[in-house]
Amino acid sequence: MAAENPEELPDIDREIRINELRHELDDLTGGEMTFHTSAELPPDLEEQFLRNVVEYERAPLGTHFDQLVEAGFELPAPDELDDAALTQKLWELIHKLAEMRVFLSQTDHLSDRELYAHLWSDSLRETVAMVAMDGYSAYHIDILGSYGEEEVYLHNKYYADEQTRQRWKQDFPDDEMPDHVDPPYDRDRRLPKATYAPHGDVDDSDGLPEWTP
Repeated sequence: MAAENPEELPDIDREIRINELRHELDDLTGGEMTFHTSAELPPDLEEQFLRNVVEYERAPLGTHFDQLVEAGFELPAPDELDDAALTQKLWELIHKLAEMRVFLSQTDHLSDRELYAHLWSDSLRETVAMVAMDGYSAYHIDILGSYGEEEVYLHNKYYADEQTRQRWKQDFPDDEMPDHVDPPYDRDRRLPKATYAPHGDVDDSDGLPEWTP
């Protein structure tokens, strides 16, 4: 009987762990989740991906609003702040969320007051899985994320490029297509962006740029 090659043992161990994670996901989801990963995906990344999904399925539910309050971050109601104080608080909030690896997008159609009010009363109060984020993961709040009729209209008006707009007109000819308008505010380019750890190297630092409101 040929002796086992010691160099192959770590790969065998990882394959066992990956299979165990898949079985655990089946138990957690009642077999309703099926994951197909690329054959080119390195096994260590596949294992990390499956661990993240298992953690998500196990995680307790909560809100980012409560998470911020528990961290000692003050969130006064919008009508308690004048315009200058609200803008300052909004950018403090944006960067506190980024420290938690929660990132915003498609905000340029809203004023500072409108965005803060939306976050305060809506997005931050949505129930989500309270998963610990690391260098491989992030949570994204797309302000147009529900993509109902109004959100699609706003996306096509302010954010969609011409190719996307033409494709939408072709696929949904009965939908109203607004003329393109440049968003009235210039915030998105200054928002913190999610960065991810290089392959095999989780970096817990936030990697965020310096900022001024």
